[in-house]
Amino acid sequence: MRVVFLDRATFGPTVDITRLDTPHEWLEFDKTREDQVVERLAGAQIAITNKVPLRAETLAQLPDLKMISVAATGYDVVDIEACKKQNIRVCNVRGYAINTVPEHTFALLLGLRRSISAYCDDVKNGEWQKAGQFCFFNHPIKDLSGSRLGIIGEGAIGQSVARIATAFGMIPMFAAHKGMSGMGPLYTPWDEVIETSDVISVHAPLTANTRHCLSTDEFSRMQRKPLILNTSRGGLVDEAALVEALDKQQIAGFGFDVLTTEPPSADNPLMTVLDRPNVLLTPHIAWASEEAMTEVWRQTIAHVGCFLAGEPRNVLV
Repeated sequence: MRVVFLDRATFGPTVDITRLDTPHEWLEFDKTREDQVVERLAGAQIAITNKVPLRAETLAQLPDLKMISVAATGYDVVDIEACKKQNIRVCNVRGYAINTVPEHTFALLLGLRRSISAYCDDVKNGEWQKAGQFCFFNHPIKDLSGSRLGIIGEGAIGQSVARIATAFGMIPMFAAHKGMSGMGPLYTPWDEVIETSDVISVHAPLTANTRHCLSTDEFSRMQRKPLILNTSRGGLVDEAALVEALDKQQIAGFGFDVLTTEPPSADNPLMTVLDRPNVLLTPHIAWASEEAMTEVWRQTIAHVGCFLAGEPRNVLV
């Protein structure tokens, strides 16, 4: 049984990459380009991937492949329809990020709401020292308590964000799905969330229906100039429209951990505003607490073992 892990470097170096306790051949690569996949998976029955794409044309060249264990919750890197046709089982991990992503969301939110990064830069640059008093007020500072938090995505992470928000005295609102009405009393109409939120945080999967769910039209109707947070998936927010909204002062700022292309291309519009005090951008690390990464791997390798035992779990196809 040959098992190939295509992108070990997507886990931190301190994570213990345990292996199967049954006889197998193990191949591991830090990184794999898309044009290297066929060669590296040749003869393999099991593939483990986090972000390396496994497309239909690639899978068609891998007749021995029986199972793909996705070391993530999002599985858009795998062509599910092609796997169905080739009878390849696909499994993903679930529930690992219920603490780490909400905590990172609030790290970004607090950093922006209280201008933490901007004030730290002022101290480094000697601005406090020049002020001649015990404090100074170069940047806005606002409490979270009493603010309206619009949450796009009502899954486990969105629910956890709402609980933390309540503890801070915020008013969480789960947005009804864009273009839909009558979703029930637990949801706030989409337009109301867009128009009345002080903060909007995105926690939805990336699908055809959610891509660019926040774009020019939404930003133009944001009456309270909210902060925009995205710790979910790149592509949910129209990045060019986001920067335009920032320039037009339609939003108060943004904190992102994910981008449409990662790492960012040189022409990504977000790269042009990184020096602004109301912008925070982190390199897709919201998921990556030590505890969360350990749990991701535990599930990933456990799914391989369960498949080999004839009892697959978290099956996508």
